[in-house]
Amino acid sequence: VQLQASGGGLVQAGGSLRLSCAASGSSFTINRMAWYRQAPGKQRELVALLTSGGSTNYADSVKGRFTISGDNAKNTVSLDMNSLKTEDTAVYYCNMEGYSPVDSWSANAWDAWGQGTLVTVSS
Repeated sequence: VQLQASGGGLVQAGGSLRLSCAASGSSFTINRMAWYRQAPGKQRELVALLTSGGSTNYADSVKGRFTISGDNAKNTVSLDMNSLKTEDTAVYYCNMEGYSPVDSWSANAWDAWGQGTLVTVSS
């Protein structure tokens, strides 16, 4: 499974951006979709996740400002980011976990990452 992310860019503080990520491959099921980010000099951190059951979880720093949504039919996940702050500047990575059937009795689990898209929030 391969992921392709898009939607990053430069935005002023207080503005909005939408990131999107699409999965491609043959015969797979997605269990979990998530967005991570990594700011310069910092570790990668979880921003938001969405389970196949519809549960969501957000980092405290983005609660109330970011919204994760997924489309299982299109195998896509999006992150709507509002009221952006300079501290949101980072490279954002989409991540999906799932499985692909091998035969009628077994499947392989996989964990895929997008290439990263840069979000820069200026003051």
